[in-house]
Amino acid sequence: MSRPTRLESEEIRAWLEGHPGWERVGEALSKRYTFADFAGALAFAVRVGMAAERRDHHPDLEVGWGKARAVWTTHDAKGITALDLELAEKTDSLAGSDAT
Repeated sequence: MSRPTRLESEEIRAWLEGHPGWERVGEALSKRYTFADFAGALAFAVRVGMAAERRDHHPDLEVGWGKARAVWTTHDAKGITALDLELAEKTDSLAGSDAT
C-alpha cells in the first residue's frame, strides 16, 4: 500500500477552519479533549488506538485525569497528509458525547 503524500499548507489551513479545536503544531495536527474522569479519557484513548490499528497509522496520545491529547502526523511524509485529516475527524467522532 502506498503512503499518502504531504499536504500543502493551504489545504491544511482550510481543513482547520472547519474543525474547531484542532491546531497545527509544526508538522502535526493536535487537539485536546476533556472528560469527566480518568476512565473516560482512557476509554477514549483505547478507541482511538483501535481505529489507528485498523488504518495502520498511529497518533501520539497523552492521557491524564480527565484529559487527553491526540497528535496526528505522517512521519515518512514529514508532515500532515490526507490520512491524518481523516483520522483526526475519526478522533472527534470517537470522543463523542464523552468529551466536554
